[in-house]
Amino acid sequence: MDLESYDPASLPDLLPLYYRRLFPYFQYYRWLNYGGVVKNYFPNREFSFTLKDDIYVRYQSFNNMNELEKEMQKMNPYKIDIGAVYSHKPSMHNSVKSGTFQAQEKELVFDIDMTDYDDVRRCCSSADICNKCWTLMTIAIRILDRALYEDFGFQHRLWVYSGRRGVHCWVCDESARKLSQAERSAVAEYLTVVKGGEETIKKVNLIEPIHPFLKKSIVVIEKYFEQYALLGQDFLENKPCWEKVLSLVPEAARENLLHDFQKARTSVDRWEKLKKNLPKLDPKKGVNLSKEIMLQYCYPRLDVNVSKGVNHLLKSPFSVHPKTGRISVPVDVKKLDSFDPFAVPTISLICSELDNVSTKEEEDQVSPNEGETDVKRKTRGDLHIILDLTFCVVGNHGTQR
Repeated sequence: MDLESYDPASLPDLLPLYYRRLFPYFQYYRWLNYGGVVKNYFPNREFSFTLKDDIYVRYQSFNNMNELEKEMQKMNPYKIDIGAVYSHKPSMHNSVKSGTFQAQEKELVFDIDMTDYDDVRRCCSSADICNKCWTLMTIAIRILDRALYEDFGFQHRLWVYSGRRGVHCWVCDESARKLSQAERSAVAEYLTVVKGGEETIKKVNLIEPIHPFLKKSIVVIEKYFEQYALLGQDFLENKPCWEKVLSLVPEAARENLLHDFQKARTSVDRWEKLKKNLPKLDPKKGVNLSKEIMLQYCYPRLDVNVSKGVNHLLKSPFSVHPKTGRISVPVDVKKLDSFDPFAVPTISLICSELDNVSTKEEEDQVSPNEGETDVKRKTRGDLHIILDLTFCVVGNHGTQR
């Protein structure tokens, strides 16, 4: 079945099968229970369900995996959000004395959305994405995952494709889950480089000496810059593009650069001329100007509010995106460059494969001597598309090095 053949109208018929036969409840519970070493950790976790017709149900909580599984199969949510671990069971929040119902801890999370790059990408806009601009998500994961591991020492990092136009990161270390709002804000601020609203033209300003974190981030961007920005986006293709870039350099340099740009034929040539001429203008700052442009066009753009709020909800792994039908699957950072968002399975595809496997089993008349485990293994073998990988990733609480 073609991945693009998903029909949103079919979702009500597909979700019951997905939640009954395919959702990885055991691995999901194992992740969010963290070994059960803390009493009431899972029972005090908030879940939020978005149902058909945008009916939003907050403060759901469950004592164990069986309760969660039963309720999800009953409600068949269009979207699942995960919230904080509270001082009391979220389902009882209305009966708890005022002021005592408090969010106590949650994974440190990051949300990167492609729409936040609309001012710098040329291929798509709004919710649309393509393989060209998806490189921005690859760069974001490379930069942030390295910093979370090397700069902060976080071992358990789960990167998840949102199902449409972005990625999420769940930092699952105990130390990360216990961070206060102020501490989460400090981490998010450390990782934030592109600053300023829509009216701000120049959004990156480097200060000497350049921080080691920024140096390492620039190295990552340099690896992808020519293929992504110069060839894929062709971001110096024509005069409107030149003027946008030239607005980021000192006015004294613009006239000469504009003259050079007009004589050059490609974005690659124009970029080389820019890097060559800016240091002549100001030997100290000129070298960094090209780096500032690279950062402004390629550095991750974080939704800081998602990261700093302990009680902020974030879309759950394994949710189905209602508009694309794609499963919100974990991303293997070791194979990041080969990850293709358009190859992520849709709910219609995996349900179709499940039907095919069931039909094949009936035709083959599986021997009674073949155990149930072997049959399930055969089924999962045919339902290969990422799901087996995600079992391992979630079961280990995220990527490690």
